[in-house]
Amino acid sequence: MSRYVFAHARAVLPDRTLDDALVVVEDGKIAEAAPITPGAVPGGALDLGGALLLPGIIDTHSDALEKEQRPRPTVEFEAGFAVRSFEGRVRAAGVTTMHHAVSYQTRLEKDRTIERSMALTAAVRERAADGVGLVDHRVLHRLDARDADALAALKGVLAAQPHTDVPPLVSYEDHTPGQGQYRNLEAYRAIVQQQENVSAEDADRFIRERIEERTDGFPQRARTLAHLGQEARAGRIRLLAHDVESAEEIARVRAAGAAVAEFPTTREAARTAQDAGMPVVAGAPNVLRGGSHSGNVGAEALITEGLVDNLSSDYMPTTLLAAALKLAERGVVPLHTAVALITSGAARTAGLADRGALVPGLRADLVVVTADGGRPTVRMSLLAEETRDGDNAPLFTARLLQTTGR
Repeated sequence: MSRYVFAHARAVLPDRTLDDALVVVEDGKIAEAAPITPGAVPGGALDLGGALLLPGIIDTHSDALEKEQRPRPTVEFEAGFAVRSFEGRVRAAGVTTMHHAVSYQTRLEKDRTIERSMALTAAVRERAADGVGLVDHRVLHRLDARDADALAALKGVLAAQPHTDVPPLVSYEDHTPGQGQYRNLEAYRAIVQQQENVSAEDADRFIRERIEERTDGFPQRARTLAHLGQEARAGRIRLLAHDVESAEEIARVRAAGAAVAEFPTTREAARTAQDAGMPVVAGAPNVLRGGSHSGNVGAEALITEGLVDNLSSDYMPTTLLAAALKLAERGVVPLHTAVALITSGAARTAGLADRGALVPGLRADLVVVTADGGRPTVRMSLLAEETRDGDNAPLFTARLLQTTGR
């Protein structure tokens, strides 16, 4: 049996923060998380010196892997290299479970094609299967609801995926201007002007053309939702409804089988989703920036009202920890509640019952954090697998060497 002891930690538990805690890990699982008592610290314990000890962070939606593969419009790296390169950044951010948001759509201005996304999905799966990754790699399949070719591709990808006890995540999305994320056309016009460096008139022309070219896809949107709903009700996928904006839309996607409301654009949608028992996901960058870049409801305002269950990084994994600690520092919510948004709340969103809290029996995915100059620094991240092997060997070394045969 492998056993590791972490002493003098500020351990963030589900319901409180213990300022001087002892956390024991046995065979990759939490065995104990309790206040230190006299004589309770065994020899060989790792003294954290008051640093924060958190469950490993779970990111339910990050499309940053796309930028890792294509950091510039004319530069593209091989998908497998991009996954390995990106996982180091993720690990350094304290993320131990990463859902890579891979987009099944053809959107050239975003450098997105169905073929590229399928290659990324395959690379993520390969890295997850090799057993030596720095994080638990998973996929969030983002589907353009109006693209029939994208739906056909996703069907093939999911059919080839090995069966697991946790259904894969699928996000049902429609980024047509005038609804969803871009329902505020004035804000969208400003985004287009800035991104494309064009005039207001040219931006308006782009928006009109974008709406017109996607009008014919509206019937496909209904067919897509019907298919995804059938898959969700059969337990073959876990369906997320992206950029929901109204009570009526929540009712529609909920009836179709959606389990999660991702990035609601209005307070009404967030409240209706929560009342319906759907976890609500908001963006950590939204918290750090002080509002939505698309002109929608601010994440902090929703959190203040208790309407958010989970923060995801959206496009920047380092924002997760920073956003949670900012919420606690500002007194928006207590520290344990803020941390739950990126750990246990995220686990519920993803349907992962084995992780997300410092609770006996759960996976010992752990993150050690210090605050330097008011900003967090991740000092150590651990996967449960890295404490399962070896007799008090250096963390993860025994497993890695055994797996690679060195």
